[in-house]
Amino acid sequence: MRQILSLLLLVVWLPLDAALGLSRTTESGPVRATLTLEPDTPRIGDPIELVLEVSAEPGVELLMPEFGEALDRFTIVDFAPSERLDADARTVARQRYTLQPSRSGTQSVPPLLVEFVDRRAGRNPAPEGADAYELLTERLEFEVQSVLSSDDSLELEPSLGELGPRQTPGAPLWPWLLAGGGVLAAGAPFLLRAWLGRLAQARRKSAYQVARSELDALLYGPRPPVDDAVAVDAFYVSLSGIIRRYLEDRFGLNSPEQTTDEFLDSLASSPDLRGGHQELLNEFLRGADLVKFAHLLPDAAEIKTSVGLAQRFLEETGDVRDA
Repeated sequence: MRQILSLLLLVVWLPLDAALGLSRTTESGPVRATLTLEPDTPRIGDPIELVLEVSAEPGVELLMPEFGEALDRFTIVDFAPSERLDADARTVARQRYTLQPSRSGTQSVPPLLVEFVDRRAGRNPAPEGADAYELLTERLEFEVQSVLSSDDSLELEPSLGELGPRQTPGAPLWPWLLAGGGVLAAGAPFLLRAWLGRLAQARRKSAYQVARSELDALLYGPRPPVDDAVAVDAFYVSLSGIIRRYLEDRFGLNSPEQTTDEFLDSLASSPDLRGGHQELLNEFLRGADLVKFAHLLPDAAEIKTSVGLAQRFLEETGDVRDA
């Protein structure tokens, strides 16, 4: 009986990290971010799950890290973003990655950048001279174990006995190997093309999911007052930034480094966007530029129109079944 009670106490007092894996939580004002990695001591070749969960107080707009940001040292097997409201109306955004390390030994997940805009009454939306507040998660260090255990010996063992009688060699294998190599060489371009196509399709799908999640987070907050030029400008910067990042990830268009005129000129020869989509994007970007650079103050109806153009463009170009 005493042994059973001791075992129960050991289970009750077991550290939480041992049961849940490696986890770190970082807070900044109204935002709290938790980064969790499971398992905390994987073997080489095993997938690991990395989850970034961020919660924000009502009225705070979250800008989650872009797909794969700071994770290029790992192979990304799967990615699933999501967003919801909890019982207290807090925004809870979640990004789940399935990663695969390429080597054993000590590894680390670098700090991930979460940005947020505080739209609560009486608060500064962002630090002076910046578009948003920043929160960096803590670095997660973990050990990737080798497939060999520490007890395995690397010394060669002597033979188990004398060799049997020598067998008469059969037909040479080199013609078969040469023929097999020829078949692989002939099929390699097709296999490579299919593999690259699947990678491109997965990236495009992730680009839509990330942009949809960012747009939903932006639109969850209140619309900027039409008489507040600073708030309207920040709203349009965020809105157009979502669309430009989506274009870069979804279609490989290098839009963030180009002016609107340069970017629209490059669209004329793009086979990925139909004429109707180009006109839709042209109307949206021109309207955003009038607010950001010409300091035009739109009314509520014009803001609603810009939001509708962004939503329509995402939905009409986000389907990858025809890609």
